[in-house]
Amino acid sequence: MTTKTKIAIIGSGPAGLMLAARLDETKFEVSIYEKNSAPARKFLVAGHGGFNLTHSEPLEQFIKRYTPASFIEPILRAFSNTDLQTWLNTIGIPTYTGTSKRVFPQKGIKPIKVLNVILKVLKDKNVKLHTGYTWQGEKMDADITVFALGGSSWKITGSDGNWVTYFEKLGIETIPFQASNCAFRVDWPKNLLAIAAGLPLKNISLTSLNVKKNGEVVITEFGLEGSGIYALSPQIRQQLNEHQKAICYLDMKPTLPIGKLIELLGSKPTDSTMSKYLESTVNLSKAQLALLKNMTTKEDFLKPEILATKIKELPIYITGLAPIDQAISTTGGISLKEIDEHFQLKKLPTNYVIGEMLDWDAPTGGYLLQACFSMGYKLAEHLNSTISV
Repeated sequence: MTTKTKIAIIGSGPAGLMLAARLDETKFEVSIYEKNSAPARKFLVAGHGGFNLTHSEPLEQFIKRYTPASFIEPILRAFSNTDLQTWLNTIGIPTYTGTSKRVFPQKGIKPIKVLNVILKVLKDKNVKLHTGYTWQGEKMDADITVFALGGSSWKITGSDGNWVTYFEKLGIETIPFQASNCAFRVDWPKNLLAIAAGLPLKNISLTSLNVKKNGEVVITEFGLEGSGIYALSPQIRQQLNEHQKAICYLDMKPTLPIGKLIELLGSKPTDSTMSKYLESTVNLSKAQLALLKNMTTKEDFLKPEILATKIKELPIYITGLAPIDQAISTTGGISLKEIDEHFQLKKLPTNYVIGEMLDWDAPTGGYLLQACFSMGYKLAEHLNSTISV
């Protein structure tokens, strides 16, 4: 009788689930160990705000969304965003691309249905799922152990980052966790908050450290949040780490050249106030007007050249990050220097690390899930090709 290689996967997020789904069941006896009473809690929570599984943009552009891109590139080339859509369709989860270019399960398919279909794939492959198991540094009863324990945000879902201590005891270098894709603290004037708190800034762009991102943000009591600023998380964190403060430049009219804007402002009729003119002709929103008025002197507000510069390049000063547990994701965890190109820990052969445990970063919009799925796939392909029965 042929003996199969025993694999223990600790954690049942997208990375661990994809790994189990792609491992060759004729070679491996696979067990997943999950601390919660049910698998993939964070995966399900992520679906509450719109379950975008990946993004449809071309792969070359897709790769550039990640930090560091050099780490993620071979992973995505092994299993791309189009490959994920093909695989999902194969197992019974058809997808569609929304107007935002994000990819979702076909309308009517809820996150729990996606998870149940994947779990059915695992059941058919005789993967054993053990729930209520908290790993505390012990050696697993397995030939190969794969850690997919997640990062340190949304602790209620199980990804609390407490595993760091056990790896540090083994001499594995870890990077302190930091919030990513989170709200950023801005000390707004009280007059601004009275008018604009909770209001969106749509069709804007933000620039930080010469990196420009288009999108939408919301002004909050705490500061700013939304996809338009989440994508600048690496640049903002870098500034905060180095200087304890960061600056972003807000462009309220990214498609309108500054020369044209100056000309437009200079053509304001004398019988119209600047505020009414900005609203009616420049099409600035209530929130944008409130920002300009509260962050520009009365004198400068009436000078076309200075006002145009403010509209195109309004400095926003950021003083901090939201608490880690309120962040969508985290950076930090196992240093990338500790693993080889197949995710194996250099100091612990036959032990692998995948998913958000590793120190990489990505914006929201399907990029986080895609990378985790891709890591699981790539490791499965490596193990399938190197382990013989």
